[in-house]
Amino acid sequence: MLLRLVTFGLLFILAQLAFGAEDFYKILGIDRQATDKQIKSAYRQLSKKFHPDKNPGDETAKDKFVEVSEAYEALIDPESRKIYDQYGHEGLKQRSQGGGQHHDPFDLFSRFFGGGGHYQRGQPRGHDIEIKVGISLRDFYNGRDTEFSWEKQQICEECNGTGSADGVVDTCGHCGGHGVRIMKHQLAPGMFQQVQTTCDACGGRGKTIKHKCPVCKGNRVVRRPTTVTLKIARGVARDAKIVYENEADASPDWVAGDLIVTLTEKDPDFENDNPDHVDGIFFRRKGDDLFWREVLSLREAWMGDWTRNLTHLDGHVVRLGRKRGEIVQPGHVDTIEGEGMPIWSEEGDSVYHQFQYGKLFVEYVVVLPDQMESGMAKEFWAVWQKWRGKIGVDLQQDSGRPEVKPSVAAEDEKDEL
Repeated sequence: MLLRLVTFGLLFILAQLAFGAEDFYKILGIDRQATDKQIKSAYRQLSKKFHPDKNPGDETAKDKFVEVSEAYEALIDPESRKIYDQYGHEGLKQRSQGGGQHHDPFDLFSRFFGGGGHYQRGQPRGHDIEIKVGISLRDFYNGRDTEFSWEKQQICEECNGTGSADGVVDTCGHCGGHGVRIMKHQLAPGMFQQVQTTCDACGGRGKTIKHKCPVCKGNRVVRRPTTVTLKIARGVARDAKIVYENEADASPDWVAGDLIVTLTEKDPDFENDNPDHVDGIFFRRKGDDLFWREVLSLREAWMGDWTRNLTHLDGHVVRLGRKRGEIVQPGHVDTIEGEGMPIWSEEGDSVYHQFQYGKLFVEYVVVLPDQMESGMAKEFWAVWQKWRGKIGVDLQQDSGRPEVKPSVAAEDEKDEL
């Protein structure tokens, strides 16, 4: 019995070590089945959030930044992640004592984003990059988490951005590591002009490499397709911009600029963007309001007694109609409150937030028949003539326009032979 209790206690302690309350998964805010993409995404957000340069004087943020870096470093490597999942922090500790690598958190941040790992004032910064992503009106209305891919310049992981296969980088002997050379030109006897030019031996880097990295060919950077997670908030404006800090092209020579994504509304695609075949995909948007054009027959517009079920962008039905005897004039517009776009709010993701909606404007177009049977034409003519005699209005006389009658001379005039 005692042995069983001791065994149970040891197992409990090991379990606490392996699955502590504040384990690496919890630090990154992910579950144990998270993919590498989810781990990188979590690190990308949290490392920028808690970076000491963005939280000056906040020691808590600095500690959190270190924790996030340690968690990412442990979980992104398949071998160390396997050890951590089985043996917890103790397993990683023994691995590091046996020669496992441990990187400086700022160096890790630098390799991940490019640049020196700090947001230092005056440090070179790369250009911002703007990308337009086409979004369907349905996604603007409902919100959506999606992805897009672009060709991003990344620091070569094979050589860690050195460009050298063996890690050896020498100072350029021609410019002394300055990247520039001073050239003298004689203008006249005893007169010289000094011109500063980029060193042609090292290309202005001040460094030379004997054995170039086979992956980047000594360029220190490579271009690869990069997938970016895109969160579309409900009701966000057309042409809204989403900024990904330090997610533009990376380089060892600068801090990466921002990736700016502009959300444009693409044309309706009934087959690919409309799996539920909703009518709303053909709505037209202006701000928070939506517009729709509904076609009526002459009978419906004149006599009433009709209904329409208009399927909105989220699948709910908006019912249109008129009772018998209710006339709809061509070009008439119905205004339906609360059936427009969700009005965007920063609190849109909160369970306590209740969305407000714009208006839906429905314009009616009346289509006249282009042909009638002879009997039908006679019946309509008889009806019109009957009511014309009782309450009809001569629109020519009512307009006040001058009457112009053909002259008799003009009617009797004949061509001469």
